Amino acid sequence: MATKINEGTEVALPLRNMISLIAAASIATWAYFGIVERLNNLETSQTMMKSDLEHNTEFRIKWPRGEMGSLPADSEQFMMIEHLAAELEKLTTEIESGEAPFDQQQKLQIDFMLKRIENLEATHEKIRNDIMDLIHSNSNMRPPSANQDHSGH
Repeated sequence: MATKINEGTEVALPLRNMISLIAAASIATWAYFGIVERLNNLETSQTMMKSDLEHNTEFRIKWPRGEMGSLPADSEQFMMIEHLAAELEKLTTEIESGEAPFDQQQKLQIDFMLKRIENLEATHEKIRNDIMDLIHSNSNMRPPSANQDHSGH
C-alpha cells in the first residue's frame, strides 16, 4: 500500500485543527516581524548614539583648542580684549613718557597754583614792607634799608 501524493490527494483534517494551524502561523509571522522590527530599532538607536558619541568626543577635544570655531559672543569678547589691550599699551606709553592726559591736567593745575602762590607771596611781602615802613614813620624810627629783612619785627 504505497500512497502516492499528488495534486489531487485529499487530506482530512478537522476544521478546528485547520484554524489552529492558521492562527499559529499568523502569530508566528507576527512575532517574527515584531522581533525583526525591534532589532532594527535597536540597531538604528545604537548607530545614532555611536555617531553622537563620536561627534561629542570630537567636539570635547577640538572646541577648547579653537579648532571648531567659536561663538559670536566669544569673538566679540576677544575683539574687546584686544581693543582694551591696545588702549592699555597706549596709556602705559603716555604715562611712562609723562604725556598722559591726567598728568598734563595735573601739571597745568600745579603750574597755575605755583603762579598764584608766588603772586600771593610777593603781595604779602609788599604789604608787610609797607606796614613796617608805616610803623617806622609813625614811631620816628629810621626806616630800614632796602636790603634789610623785616622778619624780626
